[in-house]
Amino acid sequence: MKIDEETVARIAVLARLEPTPEQIGRFARQFQDIIGYMNGLNTVDTAQVEPMYSPSENMSVMREDVCRKDHNRKDILANAPRHDEQYFIVPRII
Repeated sequence: MKIDEETVARIAVLARLEPTPEQIGRFARQFQDIIGYMNGLNTVDTAQVEPMYSPSENMSVMREDVCRKDHNRKDILANAPRHDEQYFIVPRII
């Protein structure tokens, strides 16, 4: 795949960037270098390499996602400046 200056300019428009002509030329060369490197990696024989999920053990440090009711309506409404025993009362904004 060839990345030319026209392609870089179209990508810049989509990204809402305004690079200078010098930057467009430099980015085109850099993108082409990256793609060349990736094409080189595609030629490596990995037939004898087992797939690896991750180089480290993956364990969740988060708590289990369970539904629970920690507060009741009365406690929550106690902090509201105005309420009607069931809902918060807020000023109307038009």
